[in-house]
Amino acid sequence: MARVELYDTTLRDGTQQEGISVSVDDKLKITQRLDLLGVQYVEGGWPGSNPKDAEFFSRAQSLKLRNAQLAAFGSTRRAGVRVEQDPQVQALLEAGTPVVTIVGKASKLQVQRILETSLEENLAMIADTVRHLKRHGRKVFYDAEHFFDGYKSDAAYAVQCVRAAAEAGADCAVLCDTNGGMLPDDVFAIVKTVRDQADVPLGIHTHNDADTAVASSLAAVRAGATQVQGTINGYGERCGNANLLSIIANLQLKMGIPCVSDEQLRSLTEVAHLVSELVNLPPDRQQPYAGASAFAHKGGLHAAAVLKLPESYQHIQPELVGNTNNILVSELAGRGNIQHKLNELGLQLPPDEVRELVELVKQQEAQGYQYEDAEASFEVLVRRRQPRYQPPFILEDFRVTVGRHHHSPVGAAEETFAEATVKVQVAGESFHTAAEGTGPVNALDRALRKALTQLFPALSRVRLTDYKVRVVDQASGTGAIVRVLVEFTDGVNVWRTVGASANVIEASWLALRDSLEWWLARQAPKR
Repeated sequence: MARVELYDTTLRDGTQQEGISVSVDDKLKITQRLDLLGVQYVEGGWPGSNPKDAEFFSRAQSLKLRNAQLAAFGSTRRAGVRVEQDPQVQALLEAGTPVVTIVGKASKLQVQRILETSLEENLAMIADTVRHLKRHGRKVFYDAEHFFDGYKSDAAYAVQCVRAAAEAGADCAVLCDTNGGMLPDDVFAIVKTVRDQADVPLGIHTHNDADTAVASSLAAVRAGATQVQGTINGYGERCGNANLLSIIANLQLKMGIPCVSDEQLRSLTEVAHLVSELVNLPPDRQQPYAGASAFAHKGGLHAAAVLKLPESYQHIQPELVGNTNNILVSELAGRGNIQHKLNELGLQLPPDEVRELVELVKQQEAQGYQYEDAEASFEVLVRRRQPRYQPPFILEDFRVTVGRHHHSPVGAAEETFAEATVKVQVAGESFHTAAEGTGPVNALDRALRKALTQLFPALSRVRLTDYKVRVVDQASGTGAIVRVLVEFTDGVNVWRTVGASANVIEASWLALRDSLEWWLARQAPKR
């Protein structure tokens, strides 16, 4: 089968997802990374719709792209307006991109009820706009909006819209499942039929409202579509768009259709994480191919099997997409899980102690701990069982006081305060420090650091990046066990630790202690 063209619309359709707002600098970074990935077309936004997109297209002209062409997105001319006089069409040309994608209705109902114009005028709007852009030397893609719904209600008119674009010179007609409700079988049948009725290459653009966006895109390719549109990580309005990363992997690894080089394929996981960082959303751990849990194994039987034969519970080699398998430590773990994790950490325990460690993990998780997302705590747990291990510090005592200042002006809200005192022993010497904070955990963290940075000044690089509390046993009310998960970074490494107790401050202390102990223990040879 011929090579399929990849068209990314993360910077336009993807940014319509709730919670996503991307700066111009970040849009430029994403464009450059998509170019390295091997994407043929990167849709930058809608010129003239907002100052940010206008700035992007201006600055993007200086990008040195190797694989990708920039596309500007807009709509057909307005009803009753000459295409030469439509300011939105003029803005598309002023964007200076080699490719322009225009969206136009392909549904009789949408034309009559939403555009409130005639069916003939809609066809003229499509043809006039395509012809005008082609006269100005642009490659033009026509996004047939609401095509599949329109086809089901009036197939002849939906196809007429595609033919209007084709006859005007469109380089590709992209059939859009705008409402995201089509099933793959329907998409396959319709694309196959339209392919024989319109003399123009076809593309596919799907949304994920029925959770079939990727499957429908693949079905369209099987039916003859040669361009696939999607977004990184499936970002998009409502339930999102087709995930372009999953499409790439499936086309290349499952269908044997070349999209990118093997080296570019190995960057899928890195691209997923980079874009999620730039749009300021946490990565989806369960995302196929690129998620942290995509090749994670928790059950003891599964983990043991994967260690013997990776394909027993993995449909591909994770390395092909730049990911790795992950044997989790949990209450479901067997001895194989634990031993594998010890090998990863470069730690050794005798077989009988490995068995004891398995039981200890199960007991700890029964008390509220959870190690699968707090591997630094597991590593500290193992290190403490080694006979020669010397912890970098030993807690002797800590106290936390929370109160409220009563000297606020009349009518003003009373201020709360937290103060912590910590007594720790480092290399046989005791340090007794106190500190105030915005809350009890912050005060505790600051007091402990005040003591430790006297001997470990590099600790100032370590900072808290996330703090989560979860009630483990809700039936116990305010006396329930709580689990505290904290995340730290030193600018290079990121690690997570866990603490559990009926006292949220103690649980926080346990997680905080593990995090700082983990980092200091790893620095020990460098002191």
